[in-house]
Amino acid sequence: MATRKAGSRLETEIERCRSECQWERIPELVKQLSAKLIANDDMAELLLGESKLEQYLKEHPLRQGASPRGPRPQLTEVRKHLTAALDRGNLKSEFLQESNLIMAKLDYVEGDYEAALRIYARVGLEDWPLTGEARKLPISSSTSNLHVDREQDVITCYEKAGDIALLYLQEIERVILSNIQNRSPKPGPAPHDQELGFFLETGLQRAHVLYFKNGNLTRGVGRFREILRAVETRTTQNLRMTIARQLAEILLRGMCEQSYWNPLEDPPCQSPLDDPLRKGANTKTYALTRKARVYSGENIFCPQENTEEALLLLLISESMANRDAVLSRIPEHKSDRLISLQSASVVYDLLTIALGRRGQYEMLSECLERAMKFAFEEFHLWYQFALSLMAAGKSARAVKVLKECIRLKPDDATIPLLAAKLCMGSLHWLEEAEKFAKTVVDAGEKTSEFKAKGYLALGLTYSLQATDASLRGMQEVLQRKALLAFQRAHSLSPTDHQAAFYLALQLAISRQIPEALGYVRQALQLQGDDANSLHLLALLLSAQKHYHDALNIIDMALSEYPENFILLFSKVKLESLCRGPDEALLTCKHMLQIWKSCYNLTNPSDSGRGSSLLDRTIADRRQLNTITLPDFSDPETVSDSSSSSSLSRTESPLHLFVSSHLHSPPKPDTFVWPPAPHAVSDPGPRQEPSLCNSPEVYFHGFPSLFSVSSIHATSVAASRVEQALSEVASSLQSSAPKQGPLHPWMTLAQIWLHAAEVYIGIGKPAEATACTQEAANLFPMSHNVLYMRGQVAELRGNIDEARRWYEEALSISPTHVKSMQRLALILHQLGRYSLAEKILRDAVQVNSTAHEVWNGLGEVLQAQGNDAAATECFLTALELEASSPAVPFTIIPRVL
Repeated sequence: MATRKAGSRLETEIERCRSECQWERIPELVKQLSAKLIANDDMAELLLGESKLEQYLKEHPLRQGASPRGPRPQLTEVRKHLTAALDRGNLKSEFLQESNLIMAKLDYVEGDYEAALRIYARVGLEDWPLTGEARKLPISSSTSNLHVDREQDVITCYEKAGDIALLYLQEIERVILSNIQNRSPKPGPAPHDQELGFFLETGLQRAHVLYFKNGNLTRGVGRFREILRAVETRTTQNLRMTIARQLAEILLRGMCEQSYWNPLEDPPCQSPLDDPLRKGANTKTYALTRKARVYSGENIFCPQENTEEALLLLLISESMANRDAVLSRIPEHKSDRLISLQSASVVYDLLTIALGRRGQYEMLSECLERAMKFAFEEFHLWYQFALSLMAAGKSARAVKVLKECIRLKPDDATIPLLAAKLCMGSLHWLEEAEKFAKTVVDAGEKTSEFKAKGYLALGLTYSLQATDASLRGMQEVLQRKALLAFQRAHSLSPTDHQAAFYLALQLAISRQIPEALGYVRQALQLQGDDANSLHLLALLLSAQKHYHDALNIIDMALSEYPENFILLFSKVKLESLCRGPDEALLTCKHMLQIWKSCYNLTNPSDSGRGSSLLDRTIADRRQLNTITLPDFSDPETVSDSSSSSSLSRTESPLHLFVSSHLHSPPKPDTFVWPPAPHAVSDPGPRQEPSLCNSPEVYFHGFPSLFSVSSIHATSVAASRVEQALSEVASSLQSSAPKQGPLHPWMTLAQIWLHAAEVYIGIGKPAEATACTQEAANLFPMSHNVLYMRGQVAELRGNIDEARRWYEEALSISPTHVKSMQRLALILHQLGRYSLAEKILRDAVQVNSTAHEVWNGLGEVLQAQGNDAAATECFLTALELEASSPAVPFTIIPRVL
């Protein structure tokens, strides 16, 4: 009795070791087993043969298509054990079949595929991966060109093998978990993880590979989905991550939305994905008695389009890659760490493709931030992270990450150039930009091909610093340095249109108009459709008072770039000078229509509730690439607490104003005034150069509103003041936050203010007031809005009110030249000459090319009896006015 119990326990232990692939323990257990419990030792021979074969495969793993044919000395003993078990014929039927399968496996390992097929035919078993492998491999010259039906038989064998393998692994895991639950509290051996050997892995992976190789993407994708829908086991986790990643790559690169079908639908009978020369069913042609369990239940998410499914698969893969990450830096783990890194890198690269297609850069940056655990000394992940931060508008963090990229790859000049671009753009960190540019310039021969770009970046930095400088002497020094840098860039790269263009722009800012015309023509010869070069040519022509020619150039540029608002703003000003206010107002109306078409908008005020003019906006990315507006969705640069604007009418006031102006005399009492304004937070005051230089501060330099402008360091602080005040005004008037970025609303405010300026020019205060109110609804504390209110008050003859508006504008932006000039003019009228002179002299320090300021200073000095100084000021004003463009040159973006 005790012997039988001992034998029973040993048999159970042997079966457990076989199921858990602990082959090294089998020989010892077989020796312990009593000879009486094994008939004629046939079972022992079978177990020994199987264990030695599996141990050999474990030590010498097979590889697809790389196994040499012929007998192997190490397997001679295996064949002896199996032959002894089969020859005596004492095995039970189920063990006999098993021994035949093991013998066929041995024949396959030794490369005798014909013998393996004969054994499978004899036992009548077609559901094992070796059948497909043996059929697939050529066995004689007469079968080298397999028929299509034979190929399908091979694939069917692999599919059956894969289905059985999934079921087998699920059952093994179920048994292991059951044993763990039923185990006594006494400590026992830890459960052994099942490993995917060559045959199980081949059965699971080979079918879809052959489908793709044969051009049947429909069945290949279907096979991927079948494997992924099966209930997961610990053994298949890594395999599932690989398959999920491969399926995501196929969905992204080989399938469009029109050819997509969701996982719960039957695949199409005919699909453009498949090779039309190969016909075959897109569904299974067999059925198994037992199937692997699949995930099921209520409310299970099902993707509805290819990018959605790919993103789901990649996020699952990312989660698994992060969970199984190998981060240890010890030498023993180097190989595993590299494999883990490579696997994760592929997932993140595919995530970049999937999320980049949809413009989801915020989400992409969050995903890549999670990848930083892999990123120690890994340039690729750092660089991807930096680019995602740039695209998401997180410029400050992007610069910090780019610094790490520069440390990892110091010879790559494109990285400091990218950092310089960010610093001189939205961040306005000009000192940092100068350092990055000098890094490229001083790199020597290693980056000689980028040296011209380095000088270009350096010149842009000096040019922007000159605009910021508050002292005329410093401005002149920086402008000379900028000019030298641009000349150096042009000499190093004479075929670069940007070098010629920025050299022309810097000459134009320095009022060297003839020289600037020569270089801008060179830039246009190199790049004839460049919008900025065409714009600069138009401004240079307007500086020579050729307004009609300038307008023709603007129209030509707009034919190529119809949605470029900077060109449209310049067109309004030129039309006011050439064709009169009617044409300018029509252009304003056209801008409003373009603004509506460029953004996906809804207008809740149409419902009668009057909550906002346009409640929601989603930026059209093509337009945001052509206008230099800040991305206020970045919390690092500005608070995104903003509120909706309001309009109680459903028809655009601009339409009413234009119609009334063109067809009948306007009547102020015919306009429906908006209710209390609902404001959004204003990003901060900036002058016209910020329109181009610093996207973060673009809104506050309305180009056609000013003939002179600049941006100064004080404006950086002023922007925060203006933002805070707008937020306070918003909180008092509205609690509904505006959705989306602020670019569209800032552009809309500019359109209203341009229309107001035109109305002021033709002496229509009512219409100008209404347009200004529309801008105030969006940004109530913008210094440009306050300045325009002062202009309207002056037009009405309310000098004291105008003075108050100008003072409020200067309290927000102390370097706003136009407000300084108008305030000084009012002080001059009030007889306060000393204060007016002080303000005008400060304005001259801010912008020494403002001819209106020089003229006003001359009038104040003349009123004080200082005729000699006044004459000098008048002459300076005349000289500057002779080269003054319709709108300042600094409206043109200065970006790398």
